[in-house]
Amino acid sequence: MAEIHPTAIVADGAQIADDVVIGPYTIIGANVSIAEGGKLHSHVVVDGNTRIGKNVEIFPFAAVGLIPQDLKFGGEDVGTEIGDNCNIREYVTINPGTKGGGAVTRIGNNVHMMVGAHVAHDCIVGDHVILVNHATLAGHCVIGDHAIIAGMSAVIQFARVGEHAFVGGMSGIENDVIPFGSALGNRAHLGGLNIVGLKRRGFAREQIHNLRRAYRMLFSDEGTMSERVDDVAEMFSDDENVMKIVDFIRADTKKALCTPRTHKD
Repeated sequence: MAEIHPTAIVADGAQIADDVVIGPYTIIGANVSIAEGGKLHSHVVVDGNTRIGKNVEIFPFAAVGLIPQDLKFGGEDVGTEIGDNCNIREYVTINPGTKGGGAVTRIGNNVHMMVGAHVAHDCIVGDHVILVNHATLAGHCVIGDHAIIAGMSAVIQFARVGEHAFVGGMSGIENDVIPFGSALGNRAHLGGLNIVGLKRRGFAREQIHNLRRAYRMLFSDEGTMSERVDDVAEMFSDDENVMKIVDFIRADTKKALCTPRTHKD
């Protein structure tokens, strides 16, 4: 049977696995589901249609699944999904989706969200993502697997941050950041590839070399972006990592591309 502190409030209808630990003064809503291995410390609030996966630990004063900060929200049936093995630190806020944005906010597996991080409505966050202290995602953001959003950075609504990308601390992301890219600055520019992250994750020298070659081609001054993307796609058609960048750039999006400062397009 779940270990629930006497001062905690768990509404009738909540589905709590037998080994979940719920600390003092924590409040769990009626439509919440918490899978095996969960641990919620004191003063946590989880409400709405919220599903929490296995082995998720949530620290004091985090608020998950409360109504979104969207003034158009009218009480529609929306939800929040959190994957397995996530770590949600103090004062993190995660809002559910909205009717106009897919109706769900989804957090992947093995996500680490540090103090004060915020995930707004309809965001899709991949696996192994790190949101450092007070990193903020506006509505409808898509964050790829293994991306890192450093402290006090903000990502504008509808922007995409590709897999294995790195966003430097105190950056403002107004445009899409390519997979494997490194973005930084008040109005962020692309500062190159996330070489440190690639090495840490075991990418081979040849893989990194190909990504560097493709990056230089994509952001050279010759031709248009469309022409350069086509050239890279032809030259690196058998390189899975490079093609992830190509597909990312070619995808339908509401935002422009984050580019180097010297880029003329």
